Amino acid sequence: MTEIGSLAPAFSLPRDGGGTVSLADFTGRKVVLYFYPKDDTPGCTVEAIDFTRLAPEFAAADTVVIGLSKDSVKAHDKFCRKHGLGIILASDEAGDTCERYGVWVEKNMYGRTYMGIDRATFLIGRDGHIAAHWPKVKVEGHAAEVLAAARGL
Repeated sequence: MTEIGSLAPAFSLPRDGGGTVSLADFTGRKVVLYFYPKDDTPGCTVEAIDFTRLAPEFAAADTVVIGLSKDSVKAHDKFCRKHGLGIILASDEAGDTCERYGVWVEKNMYGRTYMGIDRATFLIGRDGHIAAHWPKVKVEGHAAEVLAAARGL
């Protein structure tokens, strides 16, 4: 379950730049885990740039930011280079982590249904429990809202 107060589902995934990233890497720190549909698309780009712009403030709040999509590490690397991103991007090509966090959902666009990532953000406390959840995120102002929550945690 990914309800507020529940233990955040563990993950270990390949990340941009090589290597892996796991929730366990940040035990004792706060983690922003945001799920987004696709690298280098308009809303996802704005969201990643906003989180990057605020990365020093998240760091000052002892908070790590991880973006997660089903894109490959190669796509993440290209996305990071193109936009000068300074946050961790995890690759969940198999979709297991997306499913455990409940963001892999049926979507509907122009009368066509398909499976995709529902843009959502989770703030995970130092104790590994979900402290806040933003479902169906609207990108404008979102990173600043999450930063305010992280500062207050």
